[in-house]
Amino acid sequence: MTTPRVGISTPIRMGEEYKARRASPPQTTGDEAMAFRINHIHLKPPDPRKTAEWYVQAFGFTILGDETRVFGDRFIRCPSEDGGMDVNISGARTGETLGPGDASAHHGLEHFGFDSEHLETDIARLETLGARLLEGPIQSPTGSRIAFLKAPDDVRVELIEWRKKPVAGGCC
Repeated sequence: MTTPRVGISTPIRMGEEYKARRASPPQTTGDEAMAFRINHIHLKPPDPRKTAEWYVQAFGFTILGDETRVFGDRFIRCPSEDGGMDVNISGARTGETLGPGDASAHHGLEHFGFDSEHLETDIARLETLGARLLEGPIQSPTGSRIAFLKAPDDVRVELIEWRKKPVAGGCC
């Protein structure tokens, strides 16, 4: 199955390689510590389906599962477009009260970032989907540029346009 092209990165194939990587945790002999890898990011919005559909449009996520769990919450599993990270999106569990989101700079998990090939184009596209530019574009001393946006449910998202490689025979 192929994900749709949405403008952030190139499409990838979600298939056997992705399934095998997710199904096979790192192996150890028992004497050494297991190497940790990030398993997922979990978002808890008021409307999980609406939020999941926004990330499908904004960043090319794929909805792989949408169910009500035994905890009473609606649970949606979405891999990122490149298959590198699962993003779980769910509502409150039965009896759980959630505090407000916070898209401002803050302590704790502050944001998550996405690569961008064309920063201004992606900012404009995300704004048409309801995101709001908070900071940037900001030029870093290394040549890369970044911007922070407020995504739905007060989630802070960073776009990163990496330094472009110079063309041979260019200036100077």
